[in-house]
Amino acid sequence: MIYFRLLIAMFLLSGTILPLSAQRYPDRSGHLAEMRQSVWAEWCAELQRSQTLAPLSMAPLSEGKTIEWALPDTLEPNAVMKFRSGTKGVCPAEGWPCYLYLHGSGPRESEWETGWKLTQYFADSPSAYVIPQIPNEGKWYRWWQKSKLWAWNHLLRWALARPDIDASRLYIFGISEGAYGSQRLASYYADYFAAAGPMAGGEPLKNAPVENLGNIAFSFLTGAQDQMFYRDFLTRNTRNALDSIAALYPGEYHHRVEIIPGRGHHIDYAPTTPWLSRHRRAAQPQHFLWENLEVDSVKRDNFYNLQVLAETDAYRTSYEFSAGADNVVTLSVKGVEYATTFTDPWWDIEMLFSRTYSPAAHGRLRIFLSEELVDLSRPVTVMVNGRRLFHGRLKPSRDVMLQSARLWGDPLRLFPTAVEVEW
Repeated sequence: MIYFRLLIAMFLLSGTILPLSAQRYPDRSGHLAEMRQSVWAEWCAELQRSQTLAPLSMAPLSEGKTIEWALPDTLEPNAVMKFRSGTKGVCPAEGWPCYLYLHGSGPRESEWETGWKLTQYFADSPSAYVIPQIPNEGKWYRWWQKSKLWAWNHLLRWALARPDIDASRLYIFGISEGAYGSQRLASYYADYFAAAGPMAGGEPLKNAPVENLGNIAFSFLTGAQDQMFYRDFLTRNTRNALDSIAALYPGEYHHRVEIIPGRGHHIDYAPTTPWLSRHRRAAQPQHFLWENLEVDSVKRDNFYNLQVLAETDAYRTSYEFSAGADNVVTLSVKGVEYATTFTDPWWDIEMLFSRTYSPAAHGRLRIFLSEELVDLSRPVTVMVNGRRLFHGRLKPSRDVMLQSARLWGDPLRLFPTAVEVEW
């Protein structure tokens, strides 16, 4: 134990990435545990060799340590994202819970400063914080655009590779413009976050499908009189959609959506992070829904344990994954088409939609599996849209596990087996 703590101390001083601790991944097989240790060490070494971005500080948050990341000119010319980061309290044995806070759309220097001050007073210690400053300003300039997606992809890998960050406790939240950003990004990156907490915002659900929020916790607080850009209306719409889907899938959609009586755009921000902090990420759920949305025209090609190898022809694709006790993996894959049912006449914002679904005629997927999802000692059956596309034993492979490490950069998703299916 003393030796391990010395290694942690050396890491904090040097920025070196250390191998995964066996205690961070519950595993019933000693062989697979050893494989995970080895694979995670190799992946972290790869990441360390390729790392050209400045490491974020884990000094006390009150010190206000800052760094800068230059975003690729091909995505956004002359864009630099600054970060304040740091910690509050004493690091827990399992690592820091880590919060990503997105500020509002006022002048970025003052908004960033205000966010740094606010986060120091939230009652969520012990905690680590990452507080970015939006790189530029302007009309329709957003946290979820391509250049920022590049930053979030790198940031998630940075956080998950650190042995002093609890991989099961990553959170995202924000205020106003940061609420729009955190709501969209929570739906887009739901498989990485334990919980999300937009405040004083409200996105049309085409931009942030609630289906993706199963297995994470979701808090949303907006003032009842916060009517600019229909924030109150859109928050209610999110609440209604979450209430409906939670009734269909009991226990999967844990949410708290509140319309604060008598309040406008300014509400009490303090209740969000204590609520978020109670939740841990389900990295390998037995069941999930995924509507593969485009954010700034960028789609992901993976989610939880699925990797899309060939997309369907639909505007969007909906996936429903289930791993059953009878060792049957079931996938329902459907094309999704949207029709706008209400557009705000003042701001010309598409607000409400209807959706139609049809079975996807073709596609190709890689399904990663582990002993947490199926019994690897028995044959596994894979059904897609009612057709049996695979039946047989799956042999654990180090190459497959390394592939999953490179795909997600996630110590809680080191899958030893995978099946490719095409229809």
